[in-house]
Amino acid sequence: MIKSYFKVAWRNLWKNKFFSAINIIGLAVGMAACIVIMLFVFYEKSFDNLHTKNIYRLSEVQKFPGMVSSQKVALSMYPMGPTLKNEFPEIKNFTRVRWNPKYQMTFASQKLFLPQALFVDSTFLDIFDFALIKGDRKTVLQKPNTVVLTQKTAKKLFGDQDPIGKVITHYAQDTVSFAVTGIMADVPQNSQLQFDGLFSFSSTYKPWMENWGGNWLNTYFEMAPGTNIASLEKKMPGYLKKYMSKNEGWKYYELFYVPLKEIHAGTSDIGLDYLNYQKFDKRSTNLFAIIAIIVLVIACVNFMNLSTARSAERAKEVGIRKSIGAHRFQLAIQFLGETVLLSLFALVLAIVLVEISLPYINNLSQRSISLPIFSHPEFLLIIFGLTLVVGLLSGLYPAAFLSSFKPIKVLKGVIEVGRNKASLRNVLVVGQFTSAVFLMIATVFVVKQLRFMQQQDPGFSREQVVTIPLDDITSRKYDLLKSELANNTLISGVTAAQDVLGSHLDQSGVEFQPGNGPKRQLAVTRLVVDHDYLDLYKIKLAEGKNFTENGKGREYIINEALAKELLKDDKKAPLSSLIGKPFGFDSLGVITGVAKNFNFNSLHYKIETMFMFNQKEWGFSQVSVKINPGKAKEAIAFMQAKWNGIYPDRPFEYQFLDDHFNEVYQADNQVSKIVGILAGLAILISALGLLGLASYSAEKRIKEIGVRKVLGASVQNIVLLLSGHFIKLVLIANLIAWPLAWYAMHQWLNDFAYRIAIDWQVFGWVALLSAFIALFTVSFQSVKAAIANPVKSLRSE
Repeated sequence: MIKSYFKVAWRNLWKNKFFSAINIIGLAVGMAACIVIMLFVFYEKSFDNLHTKNIYRLSEVQKFPGMVSSQKVALSMYPMGPTLKNEFPEIKNFTRVRWNPKYQMTFASQKLFLPQALFVDSTFLDIFDFALIKGDRKTVLQKPNTVVLTQKTAKKLFGDQDPIGKVITHYAQDTVSFAVTGIMADVPQNSQLQFDGLFSFSSTYKPWMENWGGNWLNTYFEMAPGTNIASLEKKMPGYLKKYMSKNEGWKYYELFYVPLKEIHAGTSDIGLDYLNYQKFDKRSTNLFAIIAIIVLVIACVNFMNLSTARSAERAKEVGIRKSIGAHRFQLAIQFLGETVLLSLFALVLAIVLVEISLPYINNLSQRSISLPIFSHPEFLLIIFGLTLVVGLLSGLYPAAFLSSFKPIKVLKGVIEVGRNKASLRNVLVVGQFTSAVFLMIATVFVVKQLRFMQQQDPGFSREQVVTIPLDDITSRKYDLLKSELANNTLISGVTAAQDVLGSHLDQSGVEFQPGNGPKRQLAVTRLVVDHDYLDLYKIKLAEGKNFTENGKGREYIINEALAKELLKDDKKAPLSSLIGKPFGFDSLGVITGVAKNFNFNSLHYKIETMFMFNQKEWGFSQVSVKINPGKAKEAIAFMQAKWNGIYPDRPFEYQFLDDHFNEVYQADNQVSKIVGILAGLAILISALGLLGLASYSAEKRIKEIGVRKVLGASVQNIVLLLSGHFIKLVLIANLIAWPLAWYAMHQWLNDFAYRIAIDWQVFGWVALLSAFIALFTVSFQSVKAAIANPVKSLRSE
């Protein structure tokens, strides 16, 4: 009997090739979207599953005087690890981690720059479960000047030699040697902590590291089982007061703990999060999952619509089967079998579509996602099971509907499709296009907001600016590099700073002497710059003058936000009243200028108070080179040649500042593109459904169309007759989608400090576009029916 069911199902699918193709393609696209997003979601949720202990990271809320708003940071203080462990029995163990990018190591004649070097406590491998291939987990990092390398790094440095016991050297201001005590397996990509080597923290210990108030590392804790984190956090103010009572510094901090497995995706509001590889907001991941499910539901709705619409084609079959003894349950199984068979065909096509699309998705998301059919056969079982569920759910209503026909009536030619069934189809079409229109509106606003952030004037010039990173060694010859680069017509300016714009800048405590009043102490964002920094970036001054070349770190330029903060007790005082006032960081100097506010951070954040000062003796970490338009290739080649001449042992690296800001907005860009792709798929599947319904409608009204044409109806009249109903449904869908989209976009835009306004013209244009898509889709069948010869359609009457 089962064989018979599938034989009949195959015959029906083959007989109705057009409708079967629409259903298979629609379901396949919906399934492919779901599978890809499911793979992305699984990848995101797999982060840090390697570790089995109850691990938390310590983070801070900083609320210093002078800050526009408090900020959450992932950093903590060096003394916090041991003191917290000693104070609270809930804490079993701790480890501290300090990130060092581009860390140079040398062995014999082999020189290597490690992209990610971590300085850690000896307890690092007690807390984290990274695989150690050689060495003892308990002792490999106990002694000073020891290092554990990854397999990849060891291979590059030592080739086939046994690395254990070998000594490698770091040449910088202080030359340090490290003995290799262990080899680790390469770090998996789904780990927030990425590194090429683990270096013993005790190798670089300095007394100043014990100072309270310096936030420059990450601290992780292993908590005792059953620890109540909320209760522990309530004890933190007392702990801070005990250790930071000097100058009442404890009042400026709040401590909180984040579970390790929530750090990757649940800390979008935490800044200075340097050790969070591929950080991605879980809200975006959840959004993708919801939209993918909507796309799949739209595909299922298509099947239900087309199956119930073509019920008349199967009515006599139902009547005959029932008249010879078939039960309703058997007929329902028959129709469900057809649905499942169609779903299995769609699954095969979906897998092909997934394999084709994954390279693009990986390039867009910067992930290495694969379809694990052979590596994890259970995944194939999962999607096979889900396919059966999709097939059963999408075919449940059509099966119940078709099997309910009365045999006496249908064999007499009386088919009670009923008004309710047509109404249900209309509701489903409206539901489809409501979802599609919602996604179209969301995509437009997401793209507009991203473009706004990328094109908004940040208050400084970033066009044709190339940044070159410096380290402890290369920064010593900055003046030579600057003079060599500046003496060329390809380059219009060279300057430097301790950080690059668009990144979270460091904060420092400063003092301000307003005059006869009491001295004020504030925490303000700091940027150490060369004297001509404002000239190259075209940062405008509201008051005062620029740095002099020999200011020796005693000249300060503040931004308007800080100026307003300093004048908050005398709001009528002009900005110029601040010029010459004592102000200082590290050494007291004077305010020489007030710069107009500029967005030194991304537009996700409001402009904070900040100051700039020229202290070349500290060294710079970023050189900024302004190149002349149209000469980028030649200028880069020239810079590389000069760099190689000055630093023959150092690799030349550079980045256009525009590319850096693209990285700043990379997550937003990924969200906009993926939402746009899913919105496009929703429209495609909805259009396929309309195509099928329009084809069926034209087929059922073929004789009516013939009569109308004989009576003088034009092709235009016929097309409007067949298309008008569907256009009306699409416009109703727009009216439903608009308030939903407005609310969703209003909530989403609230996450941005600088955002676009919700423009109602977008809703109107989307309505026109969706109506055009619907009209374009149904017009194929409408025009075909309208130009058909009425003689042929009426011949059988």
